Amino acid sequence: MHADEATEFMEAEKAEDRFKRRCAVLISIFAMLLAITSLGGQNAAKEATMNNIMAANYFSFYQAKNIRQTDLNIAANEFELAWASNPALSDDAKAALAAKAADYRRTAARYESEPETGEGKKELMAKAREHEAVRDRAMQQDPYFDYAEALLQIAIVLISVAIVAEVGQLAWLGGLLGLIGGVLMLNGYFLLVEIPGFG
Repeated sequence: MHADEATEFMEAEKAEDRFKRRCAVLISIFAMLLAITSLGGQNAAKEATMNNIMAANYFSFYQAKNIRQTDLNIAANEFELAWASNPALSDDAKAALAAKAADYRRTAARYESEPETGEGKKELMAKAREHEAVRDRAMQQDPYFDYAEALLQIAIVLISVAIVAEVGQLAWLGGLLGLIGGVLMLNGYFLLVEIPGFG
């Protein structure tokens, strides 16, 4: 082996080592991003599920209040009809029925809004809407995390194959896919841009 050939061989070996080191660093970066993406996706799924349940609970409570309010108004109407349509009732009985009807109407009106307890229909609807908004945001985030996770996994595989096969184009393709995956991950967290077809 001549000195020129030895030098060329050493240079080629150094270039190959640099390529492998760069690929290894890229794989580790994408693996870290994959872990962060996975965490974001899991959190978005949990957030969507939890807030969907909370919204459903508040809507159910709202519906129960609405039914109770309707029942009270029907009962008040029946009391009013009873004393208005029965002339045989004494004045005391009429006054008692009127008082009970008024009491039912006050209770029914209170169910409309109870700021002190936060359990009026108005407050319950507002809470349900808040949970719906959080759920909807989490559902918007989830597809970005899903696609980012897939792209980062593919990038790691391609770069790993590039090291074994010593094919630089695979490393570049893997790097590009990993970069896109990283951008999608960031968009999943911050929803900076709405991409058509996602969510």
